[in-house]
Amino acid sequence: MLPVGIAARHDGLKSAGGTVDVMIYVELVGMLLVILLAAEIFTNALEHLGEKLKISEGVTGSLFAAVGTAMPESMVPILAIFAGTEHADVNEEIGVGAIIGAPLMLSTLSLCLMGWSVVRQRGFKGGLTPEKTGLERDLNFFLLAFGMAAGALFIPREPQYFLTLKVVLGMTLVLVYFVYVMLTLRVSAQLVMDGHGTQAHTDMYLCRLGLPDHMLVLLIQIAIGLGLLVAGAEGFIHNVDDVAREIGISALLLSLLIIPIATELPEKVNSILWIRRNKDTLAFGNITGAMVFQGTILPAIGILLTPWDLRLEVFTGVLVTFVAALWLRLAVRVGGLYVWQLAIVNGSLYVAYLIAVLA
Repeated sequence: MLPVGIAARHDGLKSAGGTVDVMIYVELVGMLLVILLAAEIFTNALEHLGEKLKISEGVTGSLFAAVGTAMPESMVPILAIFAGTEHADVNEEIGVGAIIGAPLMLSTLSLCLMGWSVVRQRGFKGGLTPEKTGLERDLNFFLLAFGMAAGALFIPREPQYFLTLKVVLGMTLVLVYFVYVMLTLRVSAQLVMDGHGTQAHTDMYLCRLGLPDHMLVLLIQIAIGLGLLVAGAEGFIHNVDDVAREIGISALLLSLLIIPIATELPEKVNSILWIRRNKDTLAFGNITGAMVFQGTILPAIGILLTPWDLRLEVFTGVLVTFVAALWLRLAVRVGGLYVWQLAIVNGSLYVAYLIAVLA
């Protein structure tokens, strides 16, 4: 069921001469442009915030940018569970699909697009140079947390002690993210001393309009960018939902495939902007930091508030996500990252997932 306002607009357009398809795609493109504009405003403000606070690019990317741009996809499962349709099973399917689909998109499609965005600049054999200790920390925490969340899929809800075990796992995931934040903040000062401090690429956009370069103005720009990101992603979700319903797919498959593509757009765009400016640490941190957030807090919500049981689509998504993150971690450990690894390997894993669930 579409939200009341969306449903009314949908029916109205149909009755107005069958122009619904055109309007859906026009609005879809419009929301995409809003997201692109918002990402530029948001990344510009975050660079200035990190510079003013004298923090490392790892903190700016892995914490500030990652959590900020993770808000749209974080809202989807929460709204689906608490304020979705009148069908509880559909709400739970949307919630679980969005929770699993978010890190799946980040670890495969987002990294793939980030790699392809610099093929012309660096070539397929070009190197990628994020600050390695932060990247390794992000991936280690993600693999640990997501492995725990995957294990919870195999735990039944009955008898009672199994349900208790799931609750403990959910709370542990929240604790894991808290420890991750503390460790990331603790190493920031040394990274700044080593030359990994956040540096703004251009002047702050609101300052170009004549406003002073003050913290309040910076926070206003962050709020504008974040607000546009959330609004754009929400509008994109509604229009993608309309298209998906015309195609005719299940709520679970919709939330695994379609919704994460829309909600992960901010991370994709932010990271593409940063990596094209040779800010590799910010680009990777934006994605891997979001993966840690979405591998801990969101699965905790799923474990505590949904059945969180094993299904083929869910297990396939979890497996592909884990393999993509593990592959990236091994590549970092062996000796470095290259454009072809993201563009080809991570992209191929996403294609393999599509073939597995759609075949």
